[in-house]
Amino acid sequence: MSNDRSQTELWDRCQSTVEQLDLPDPFDAEVFIGVLARERGRPIGLLPTTARPDAPCGLVITTRNADWIVYCSDTNGLHRQHILLHEAAHILCGHTERGDDDMMAAAARRLMPHLPAELVRSVLGRTVYSEPDEREAELVASLILQRVARRDRHRSRPTDRASTLDALFAVFEG
Repeated sequence: MSNDRSQTELWDRCQSTVEQLDLPDPFDAEVFIGVLARERGRPIGLLPTTARPDAPCGLVITTRNADWIVYCSDTNGLHRQHILLHEAAHILCGHTERGDDDMMAAAARRLMPHLPAELVRSVLGRTVYSEPDEREAELVASLILQRVARRDRHRSRPTDRASTLDALFAVFEG
């Protein structure tokens, strides 16, 4: 398959995924993840951690009873939101199959050094993502944010000339 065709198929698949989502209004990534968990009938826990230069910003850990998104919480709100959406996108796209856990165990130990290595290894339940999986998750996260921004922009547009003038003068008055 040609690279252009595979990129088009990726784009179409990601757009279709995002168009089918019920996004909360106003948008909040944590609320969205809660809705996603309810729709899937499977809990998704959020585990905040501090950033480490040698570790990923986020990861998904799948256990028998729940999925867990581990994310760096000591970053700005927009970055944190994107991390949460990127990891949720891995879940949405079905990237959580069981696979080689060694690399994930190392990353989890760096993000959560207080947990015993045996526990980290026992709870890991998804493969290290391939480059195409990472691209897909990144695109889904970006498309979610784009959809929310488009919705918010549409809502904030004045509907007539009088509203436009009112909005313009409000800038000068404020």
